[in-house]
Amino acid sequence: MPTNVTTPGTRRTRRAIGAVVATTAAVIGLATVVPTAVAGQDEADATMNHSMGSQIREHEEVDPAGATRRSAEQIGVAATVAGIDVASYQGNVDWAGHWAAGKRFAFVKATEGTGYKNPYFTQQYNGSYNVGMIRGTYHFALPDRSSGATQANYFVNNGGGWSGDGKTLPGVADLEYNPYGATCYGLSQASMAAWIRDFSNTYRSRTGRDPIFYTSTSWWSQCVGTAQQFASTNPLWVARYSTSVGALPYNWGVWTFWQHTSTPLDQNYFNGAIDRLRVLATG
Repeated sequence: MPTNVTTPGTRRTRRAIGAVVATTAAVIGLATVVPTAVAGQDEADATMNHSMGSQIREHEEVDPAGATRRSAEQIGVAATVAGIDVASYQGNVDWAGHWAAGKRFAFVKATEGTGYKNPYFTQQYNGSYNVGMIRGTYHFALPDRSSGATQANYFVNNGGGWSGDGKTLPGVADLEYNPYGATCYGLSQASMAAWIRDFSNTYRSRTGRDPIFYTSTSWWSQCVGTAQQFASTNPLWVARYSTSVGALPYNWGVWTFWQHTSTPLDQNYFNGAIDRLRVLATG
């Protein structure tokens, strides 16, 4: 393993050290400043709001080399489009700056579970659209809190809808490690697959589009496995912080989006040229 790869163990160690420092300082009466979470890593504020990939980075290896921009040829595809995803941690986003840097699409967090809505959603969602980007939204799923249908409806009712204007992408179900406990939310693979199917079917019935699934191969293999196949209906957005996409989850032969780094914020590639991205947005 390269020496500059960040592992889940090193992140847990840093948090443990921080906790010890803070506790020791309190005991001896000293003031101390413990570093806060870096945006895009270990995020959870008082509202228990988690950004896309935050839990994947807690459990899987992160290779900083993934931040290096690569050509489509280097990635092994015909063409790519660069984009970003944002949440409340980015606040009011400088969309003109990201456009100037070559970003042409954006995904904005809308909701989590059935109790969280992004307070910066309007600026982020409308701002990306107004600067010319193709935009979409995502929902951080909590499958042990309520049904897939309930969360899909909450998502659609709070910014997760779709319109066939050629600039709005289908919504995304963010499916990753449980921030609060057991990796798979206490569900069997069959139960998790059924929850995902419920979310997907409900989202389609509300919008006419199949949602995109954001996940990592490792999480999907553990929590869904081969219980059901979704590759024929749901585009795949795979998270892997490295120089290549690697193996894909069960039955997907191609990725649609790839989140390859969280430095300095979450960055992604679309697998195709800009005209194909517009097709995905148009439906």
